[in-house]
Amino acid sequence: MSYITINPATGQALEQFSGHSDGQIEEVLARADRRYKTDWGKKSLSERCAVIRKAASILREKREHFARLVTLEMGKLLREAGEEVDLSADILQYYADNAPRFLEPKELKVAEGEAWVESAPIGVLFCIEPWNFPYYQLVRVAGPNLVAGNTLIVKHAPSVPQCALAFEQLLLDAGAPVGAYTNVFITNDQAARIIADPRVKGVALTGSTRAGAAVAAEAGAALKKNTMELGGSDAFIVLDDADIDVAIQWGVWGKMNNTGECCIAAKRYILDETIADAFTERFKREMEKLIPGDPMDPGTTLGPLSSEKALTIVLGQLDIAISNGAKVLLGGKRIERPGFYLEPTILTDINAQNPAYYEEFFAPVALIFRVKDENEAIQLANDSPFGLGGSVITKDVERGKRVARQIETGMVFINQATWTAPELPFGGIKNSGYGRELSELGIGEFVNKKLVRVG
Repeated sequence: MSYITINPATGQALEQFSGHSDGQIEEVLARADRRYKTDWGKKSLSERCAVIRKAASILREKREHFARLVTLEMGKLLREAGEEVDLSADILQYYADNAPRFLEPKELKVAEGEAWVESAPIGVLFCIEPWNFPYYQLVRVAGPNLVAGNTLIVKHAPSVPQCALAFEQLLLDAGAPVGAYTNVFITNDQAARIIADPRVKGVALTGSTRAGAAVAAEAGAALKKNTMELGGSDAFIVLDDADIDVAIQWGVWGKMNNTGECCIAAKRYILDETIADAFTERFKREMEKLIPGDPMDPGTTLGPLSSEKALTIVLGQLDIAISNGAKVLLGGKRIERPGFYLEPTILTDINAQNPAYYEEFFAPVALIFRVKDENEAIQLANDSPFGLGGSVITKDVERGKRVARQIETGMVFINQATWTAPELPFGGIKNSGYGRELSELGIGEFVNKKLVRVG
């Protein structure tokens, strides 16, 4: 497997990195296991928190350096890349500040004697992470699990090798010992052998459903605890009483953040028929205003997709959708310029026989659906193999809560696009995976909740 930096704004290959040999992987495994057993797992919680707190500080100090690497390797607008660095620092800070409370023993009420639950690390974890948020995806596993005392071996996406190395160096600069967090450039076959290795105690993956199915099968065969975050096709429901200004503000942001290459992007716009025309007309006007260009340029509002492959995949999806009856209200084509740019796209008239109805579009592509009422909106939102996030826009917050309770996802936001924060649990159901990252739930996934009973 090649780990290559290709600038998505130009298509130019910039730097290539050699993969780890089998012998090097054995050294990594041995070091991570030894570091857990003799050093990192034995340190006090306050010592581990100090390292993670220092990493957050370095991210803030070198914000521009880290942000420019993201834009260079995967094409994120530089403004958004800086925001990702900020969010990543906030997550590290959150776990450094809150881990003592999350991991303290929890006393149980018993009829006699004493009983409590302790939280202890479990050992070496193997993590597989995607390219679309090159630091945020890493801190979601590194922050909680490092402070808990686990050690990590991480396979990042082949398209963001410089971001992967920068994050590893960040932790070393913050004081983490070699072996506490190790980046590896490896093949899928090598990854499977790492999962099977008895020194590895848990597996976390964020990626496609196909990758998730393969890795979950490998982890299950080895009886390893695992968590999966596998993308989504989030519904953005606009009810008949919605404030259209609010709906447009969040509808555009929810679609175009990260150029639509986001698992919790708004993807299916489910509109009550009484407001559908007004919303669609304004939404189209806003999408038409987007300006393609160099993502390093502050004036650019439409960046490239992350790779030629990503662009080819979505163009193929659009061809199939259109051949099955979908109508193109806006865009639908590659932009004729260097790099991997797609026109902002809006599709309508998509029925359940169209493959697009059940697919995830990881791009600036919005699918518009019209419904008669609230109940039909809920039914359509739930008619998906995915169950990650979703949004409900309504002036009646109690109504929004009622609708949210009926949406089959791991997350629902009312009067806001689905998003993330350190204190909010992140994860889904159905084909969107299982397990949670962030918040107190995230730090509890890979710790031993040990019962101690005094008779």
